[in-house]
Amino acid sequence: MLVLSRRPQQSLLIGHDVVVTVLEVNGDTVRIGIKAPADVDIHREEIYRDLQRANQDSSTARPGSAAALARRMQSGGKASQDSDS
Repeated sequence: MLVLSRRPQQSLLIGHDVVVTVLEVNGDTVRIGIKAPADVDIHREEIYRDLQRANQDSSTARPGSAAALARRMQSGGKASQDSDS
Protein backbone atom coordinates (compact mmCIF):
# COMPACT_ATOMS: atom_id res chain seq x y z
CA MET A 1 0.00 0.00 0.00
CA LEU A 2 1.26 3.42 -0.91
CA VAL A 3 0.98 5.84 2.01
CA LEU A 4 0.97 9.58 1.39
CA SER A 5 0.55 12.54 3.70
CA ARG A 6 -1.70 15.36 2.52
CA ARG A 7 -3.06 18.49 4.17
CA PRO A 8 -6.54 19.91 3.65
CA GLN A 9 -7.04 21.26 0.13
CA GLN A 10 -4.13 19.21 -1.19
CA SER A 11 -4.76 16.56 -3.80
CA LEU A 12 -3.32 13.48 -5.37
CA LEU A 13 -3.90 11.99 -8.79
CA ILE A 14 -4.72 8.41 -9.65
CA GLY A 15 -3.90 7.76 -13.26
CA HIS A 16 -4.40 10.76 -15.54
CA ASP A 17 -7.93 11.76 -14.63
CA VAL A 18 -8.89 10.86 -11.06
CA VAL A 19 -8.19 13.60 -8.52
CA VAL A 20 -8.64 12.96 -4.80
CA THR A 21 -8.65 16.07 -2.61
CA VAL A 22 -8.56 16.22 1.18
CA LEU A 23 -11.33 18.68 2.05
CA GLU A 24 -11.35 18.57 5.83
CA VAL A 25 -9.82 16.71 8.74
CA ASN A 26 -11.91 16.64 11.90
CA GLY A 27 -10.69 14.31 14.64
CA ASP A 28 -10.64 10.80 13.21
CA THR A 29 -12.77 11.73 10.20
CA VAL A 30 -11.39 12.86 6.85
CA ARG A 31 -13.68 14.34 4.19
CA ILE A 32 -12.40 13.84 0.69
CA GLY A 33 -13.56 14.99 -2.70
CA ILE A 34 -13.12 12.91 -5.82
CA LYS A 35 -13.14 14.12 -9.40
CA ALA A 36 -13.34 11.28 -11.87
CA PRO A 37 -14.80 10.57 -15.28
CA ALA A 38 -18.45 9.49 -15.23
CA ASP A 39 -17.55 5.96 -16.30
CA VAL A 40 -15.43 5.38 -13.19
CA ASP A 41 -17.38 3.68 -10.40
CA ILE A 42 -16.66 5.05 -6.95
CA HIS A 43 -17.87 3.22 -3.86
CA ARG A 44 -17.09 3.15 -0.20
CA GLU A 45 -15.14 -0.07 0.32
CA GLU A 46 -17.73 -1.65 2.60
CA ILE A 47 -20.51 -0.90 0.10
CA TYR A 48 -18.44 -2.32 -2.76
CA ARG A 49 -17.76 -5.53 -0.81
CA ASP A 50 -21.47 -5.86 0.04
CA LEU A 51 -22.39 -5.43 -3.64
CA GLN A 52 -19.88 -8.08 -4.67
CA ARG A 53 -21.25 -10.48 -2.06
CA ALA A 54 -24.85 -9.83 -3.10
CA ASN A 55 -24.01 -10.33 -6.79
CA GLN A 56 -22.18 -13.55 -6.03
CA ASP A 57 -25.04 -14.82 -3.87
CA SER A 58 -27.61 -14.01 -6.55
CA SER A 59 -25.59 -15.83 -9.22
CA THR A 60 -25.30 -19.00 -7.18
CA ALA A 61 -28.14 -21.43 -7.74
CA ARG A 62 -29.65 -22.91 -4.61
CA PRO A 63 -31.21 -26.37 -4.56
CA GLY A 64 -34.77 -26.07 -5.78
CA SER A 65 -34.32 -22.59 -7.24
CA ALA A 66 -35.01 -23.75 -10.84
CA ALA A 67 -38.24 -25.42 -9.74
CA ALA A 68 -39.25 -22.32 -7.78
CA LEU A 69 -38.57 -20.13 -10.82
CA ALA A 70 -40.66 -22.44 -13.02
CA ARG A 71 -43.56 -22.23 -10.54
CA ARG A 72 -43.29 -18.43 -10.46
CA MET A 73 -43.30 -18.23 -14.24
CA GLN A 74 -46.37 -20.51 -14.45
CA SER A 75 -48.22 -18.42 -11.89
CA GLY A 76 -47.55 -15.20 -13.79
CA GLY A 77 -44.78 -13.96 -11.53
CA LYS A 78 -46.71 -14.21 -8.27
CA ALA A 79 -44.46 -15.55 -5.55
CA SER A 80 -45.74 -18.54 -3.65
CA GLN A 81 -45.19 -18.57 0.06
CA ASP A 82 -43.65 -22.02 0.29
CA SER A 83 -41.09 -21.98 -2.53
CA ASP A 84 -38.88 -18.90 -2.38
CA SER A 85 -37.25 -18.92 0.97
